[in-house]
Amino acid sequence: MDQFHRFKLIIGNDSFNKIKSSNICVLGLGGVGSYVVEALVRSGLYNITIVDFDKIDITNLNRQLMTNLNNIGFLKTDVIAERIKSINKDVNVVKIDKFIDSDNINLLFNNKYDYIIDCCDYINTKKLIIKECINRNIKFITCTGTGNKLDPSKLKICDIRKTSYDPICKILRSYVKSEKISKKVMCCYSSETPIKIDKKEIGSTSFVPASAGLLIASYVINDIIKK
Repeated sequence: MDQFHRFKLIIGNDSFNKIKSSNICVLGLGGVGSYVVEALVRSGLYNITIVDFDKIDITNLNRQLMTNLNNIGFLKTDVIAERIKSINKDVNVVKIDKFIDSDNINLLFNNKYDYIIDCCDYINTKKLIIKECINRNIKFITCTGTGNKLDPSKLKICDIRKTSYDPICKILRSYVKSEKISKKVMCCYSSETPIKIDKKEIGSTSFVPASAGLLIASYVINDIIKK
């Protein structure tokens, strides 16, 4: 009996081995991405690339799974990698602590992936991921805004063309149309109207980003085992 025994009871050994042998890249290790990584590793993923240039700061503690008062100032990739190894020491972890843009996008594709999960905050990077994944025939999913929202029950996964209310989705819908992209662009988004706040900063909760991360992980895992 091993640490994945309870999960194997549900999906069986063959499906578990599909997860185990998959290679997934998670871009962005914040409130959404940190929960994606956690759920994937606890579901038996053995090959993962984690991408984030940022360091942990005090404002991350309300929503990012790996953060605490003792690791403020540390690179998110380093902290997440250590957490992964504490769950399963045999996971192959590749760390990329760079801001991904058009100058270095090829860094992501030094390995062959079964899935790329985009949880980053930057619109131009999201556009690059969509374009590159479609051109390279790599499955992917992107997450749009979970900030300034309070209701996790409004989260859903669908093609970007079927989204509404979310301002990031609006930009990506326009991009998909202008680039004449015919393939589905799957995304996790919230249909909740963002709460207006007086400051330019974006507010966040502990539960909406976490719920988005778990929803994405569930979608990807189920997609892998249904191959």
